[in-house]
Amino acid sequence: MRLLLPLLPLMAVLLTACDTPGPDFRGVAPVRISVGQSVFDVRVDGLKAEAIRLNAEWAPRLEAVAPRGVMAIEEVSGCKVRALDGDAAQMTARLNCGGRKAPLPRGTEYSCDVFSVADGLAELSCEPI
Repeated sequence: MRLLLPLLPLMAVLLTACDTPGPDFRGVAPVRISVGQSVFDVRVDGLKAEAIRLNAEWAPRLEAVAPRGVMAIEEVSGCKVRALDGDAAQMTARLNCGGRKAPLPRGTEYSCDVFSVADGLAELSCEPI
């Protein structure tokens, strides 16, 4: 037991980091949204957004998860993603809102189905949960 005691603070830090927003998004309430097989908490702050993937996926790559992350960010923010950075677990985006600030999220949780993807555009059907 004495050997495990020094590891408790490290274990607590690792467990609390699973859905911790980046420094730019602290204090911003997340909106939970499902797109395909992925579940994200999306935070929008002005013309920046962050999507944190919450579900487990086998060996996810950014190339596979990024389109769903972009769809989630665009649905929650109401803006187009101009640039995306990050990895398969946490993505940050710069938004293009057509010269206006990003609107506040309209709900707390969404469930979305992807109907078609063509020419880099996806057709979604999203409903608040």
